[in-house]
Amino acid sequence: MRRFTDPITNRKIRFALVGCGRIAANHFNSIKQHAERAELVGVCDVDPKALTAAASMTQAKPYDNLTELLQETTADIVVLTTPTGLHPDQTVEIAVSGRHVMTEKPMATRWHDGLRMVKACDDAKVRLFVIKQNRRNATLQLLKQAIEQGRFGRIYMVNINVFWTRPQDYYDSAAWRGTWEFDGGAFMNQASHYVDLLDWLIGPIESIQAYTGTLARNIEVEDSGVMSVKWRSGALGSMNVTMLTYPKNLEGSITILGEKGSVRVGGVAVNEIQHWEFDESRPEDEQIQQANYATTSVYGFGHPLYYDNVINVLRGEAEPETDGREGLKSLEVLIAAYLSARDGKRVALPLDY
Repeated sequence: MRRFTDPITNRKIRFALVGCGRIAANHFNSIKQHAERAELVGVCDVDPKALTAAASMTQAKPYDNLTELLQETTADIVVLTTPTGLHPDQTVEIAVSGRHVMTEKPMATRWHDGLRMVKACDDAKVRLFVIKQNRRNATLQLLKQAIEQGRFGRIYMVNINVFWTRPQDYYDSAAWRGTWEFDGGAFMNQASHYVDLLDWLIGPIESIQAYTGTLARNIEVEDSGVMSVKWRSGALGSMNVTMLTYPKNLEGSITILGEKGSVRVGGVAVNEIQHWEFDESRPEDEQIQQANYATTSVYGFGHPLYYDNVINVLRGEAEPETDGREGLKSLEVLIAAYLSARDGKRVALPLDY
């Protein structure tokens, strides 16, 4: 069996991508931006039209199934932008081939599947990267720095809002959308990067109480939900999510209120620092306006920065920013929220392993 686990320093990192749908263009552009260190050598999709378009755009070799790709490709790492419910089995197959795996969010729709993905990559001694590109946004990097420096003092309250819209034709565009098995609902799919902020920014969660509803869309999963959160630090918070905002995406925000500081990062996708106030000013406070950016996309601009870290890791020059175990943290919060909403009770973390 071929192994791709040694640092790659004498050539470009070779990527292959599986799933040439809506988000794939972000990956193609990211690899292109790192063309001096990375190249796309294969694309794969079961939809002939999507595959032809991707191959034409990238000049990468097309494959219509993953097994064939793994038998033939020279790729060091395979990127999964397929429906979430397909990630676990595909990750296991890629890991067994000796290649690294990069998966879009969320890593899986079920807790035991996430654990299975991590174990498969551990057993094969390959890397598992779970994309959390929002962490790389300049606005959130400044917020993370302020928290790590202790500028808030004790954090008292946190609020996250994701007020977006997904019309019925979005869900009707593919049979897997809006299903429990392959997609997940507003929390798991559209808002999963915001769920990630609950642990990444504030710390370990003690318990969650959630409510979900399918209020307007004809789908299996929720189009709206609310979550109350208590952290082990004692901080309290809430998360409000809906895909029913009229008439377009309105807000993706986080507000943190602490003993010595108050911050709100808003805009459509946490792209604007709208309030930034601490008891003591610091030089980095002057970076606030530069950190704000205009965006027409809820994806932000973090993918190329995420790829930079992955490339550096595979070259032996860095440690991964978000590996499989880091990915499990937000999956655990998501599963806890769904359990809470289903059973009508508070769910404590960590979940039973």
